Amino acid sequence: MKLIIVGAGFGGLSAAALLAKEGFDVTVIEKNEQPGGRAGTHRDGRYAFDMGPSWYLMPDVYEKFFAEFGKKPEDFYDLARLDPSYRIYFEEGPTIDIASDVSKNLALFDTFEKDGGEKLRRYLNEGKEKYDLAIGQMLYRDYRSIFDMFDPHMILEGRKFHIFESLDSFVKKRFSSDEARRIVQYSVGFLGSSPKNTPAFYHMMSYIDLSMGVWYPDGGMRKVVEGIYDLARQNGASFRFNEPVTSIDVSDGVTTGVTTSNDTYEADIVIVNADYPHAEMALLEPQYATYPEKYWKKREIAPSAFVVYLGINKKAESLAHHTLFLDKDWEENFHRIFDPAQAEWPESPSYYVNVPSKTDASAAPEDGEALFILVPLAPGIPDSPEIRERFYNQIIDHIESTTGESIRDAVVTKRIFALGDFEERYNAYRGTALGLTHSLFQTAFWRPAHQSRKVENLYYTGQYTHPGIGVPMTLISSQIIADEIAGRKR
Repeated sequence: MKLIIVGAGFGGLSAAALLAKEGFDVTVIEKNEQPGGRAGTHRDGRYAFDMGPSWYLMPDVYEKFFAEFGKKPEDFYDLARLDPSYRIYFEEGPTIDIASDVSKNLALFDTFEKDGGEKLRRYLNEGKEKYDLAIGQMLYRDYRSIFDMFDPHMILEGRKFHIFESLDSFVKKRFSSDEARRIVQYSVGFLGSSPKNTPAFYHMMSYIDLSMGVWYPDGGMRKVVEGIYDLARQNGASFRFNEPVTSIDVSDGVTTGVTTSNDTYEADIVIVNADYPHAEMALLEPQYATYPEKYWKKREIAPSAFVVYLGINKKAESLAHHTLFLDKDWEENFHRIFDPAQAEWPESPSYYVNVPSKTDASAAPEDGEALFILVPLAPGIPDSPEIRERFYNQIIDHIESTTGESIRDAVVTKRIFALGDFEERYNAYRGTALGLTHSLFQTAFWRPAHQSRKVENLYYTGQYTHPGIGVPMTLISSQIIADEIAGRKR
């Protein structure tokens, strides 16, 4: 059976590898010049940057994926656990390191509030319980109807998930200090969400990074891309790059293949890893779209981002591999991102700096550093070169004043990537960097479906579908649909 995959992001690559292994004749068609999608690579001279994902979390999910092929992650890249996991600069507060050793973090929380360490221990134990339940019962299954959400086992276990409580409320009941609350809430950024509208069960994210650890694949996330790309090709998948798909061709409710800027490809099954709204609104005829424009207008779209790829000719001693700068007006930051009435470029943002060259000699020259600076932005706000440059100077001024580190005068290479670039390069709806947030009614059954409801043999994988945002989630998404499609072949 011929199978076309539109898009070579993590979702497309993993689906290609899994289904080529099952004997499908797989062709992946990618708009851009390289595999990886949002996890592509930017290079300038001796500086190399992962363009998107930079945190390697949930190592067990990667292990489960590679085990499908009788492999281990270490067959493709070397992993190191980071210590510190990350550094945090609190505005008008302390600078702290989150250690890979949980006992050190328990002691750290004791400095924030009375019995802080014990509170964190209980919080992480609750997080582990939810994570084990999610991995064992929720993530690796599809949700085709509301009744799948409420099978007898889920009803029995559901009380443990605090489904109808927000993470913000959940955390405030357990910690009193501002520092502790921010540390256990910042990770919802990986879900493109605000603590006020994220269900409390996502507090398992703190267990994921504080207990399971933050890891780094030597050579960057691009080595993970290369590993899965190699797996797909080894199993027989072929790839076409620099070839945008212009339509998904459908006849009488059945897709017959796709048309690209170069050619027409026939297929028995089509899988879309491209941006879901783009596929539904631009690649399909309106009568075949499960989710028309009015649907997307009602969704809560995850943030876009202002990203700077910066190569400097000196060492940045004040920065760790991962460093967070958390503004004192935490809630105002979220309003500027998630409240459409207040959406605008932030005046005092919280943001993230990744310095992979702290761990990876291939990222920068020996006497230099590669910096990846990311500031979350509201989707759909105005974007222009003038706004970008002004904002860039604002962020560099803040890094320099906060750390005492001279950055601007050491810049060798600089590239800014923001809303318009996400739209142009990835066809991202409203310039989102992530897709859909993880509010309650955008989780599991309430996320866009893996299988089209209007086109019999059309499937979707990636961050818009269940289980959601993040590289591990997209791998799981592909495993779900690969099992379904392989079942059809058998």
